[in-house]
Amino acid sequence: MMSRNLVQRPSPRASIGWLLLVALAGAPLAGCNGDYAFSDGVPPPDHHDFHPIVLADAPTTLDVYPAGGGLDALTTAKIQRFAERYRALGVGRIAILAPEGVVGRNSRIIAEIRRVLAASGLRGPVSVGSYPAGDPTLAAPVRLVFQGLKAEVATPCGAWPDDLASGSSVEGWKNSEYENFGCATRASLAAQVDDPRDLAQARADDAPDVGMRLRAIGDVREGKDPGTTWTTKLTPIGQVGGGG
Repeated sequence: MMSRNLVQRPSPRASIGWLLLVALAGAPLAGCNGDYAFSDGVPPPDHHDFHPIVLADAPTTLDVYPAGGGLDALTTAKIQRFAERYRALGVGRIAILAPEGVVGRNSRIIAEIRRVLAASGLRGPVSVGSYPAGDPTLAAPVRLVFQGLKAEVATPCGAWPDDLASGSSVEGWKNSEYENFGCATRASLAAQVDDPRDLAQARADDAPDVGMRLRAIGDVREGKDPGTTWTTKLTPIGQVGGGG
């Protein structure tokens, strides 16, 4: 008796389910082919464009915390440096501001600050005022302020308008920097620059070294190498500091 191989055909419902499963499995791969990046031919802006450093007419401040009822050497040096910066970049007057309600208590400190400013060669006007103090349990400094040229970031740091982990929008898929990226670094750079004008233009070149030029010209005329010979002496690391 011959046996007959019976092939069971899948039901229409099973075929539809299988097709749906394949479509769902391929959906993430299809998303990889999507163009979520900038497609208008313009490169995306970086943190230099998001947070430009500008030269502004802004206040420069110095907080003075009295130690032992007076000014120590460290604080005095800071006030002298503050006066030098005012002479270089400041305009108008310097304001000495004490915490509101305790101006009289800080009269001695204010007088010492004025003497340090005068001893630093400052001849500009100095005014005395107050500012609203915050938490009374915290130390409130005497604040020195002047208005002048200052480098700062044009945009405020700490802005997070978009959700970086969002999967429901294309914002998280774009290959671009988020808005707050690089803001703290740019702000730190602006605060560390000694002369803000160096960020806008280069300084003038120093006068050439006439002696070095004449020496090089003389060597060339005599057929010698005009280059400078640098002598390098290698010292064993064990001899550094007098070690054996």
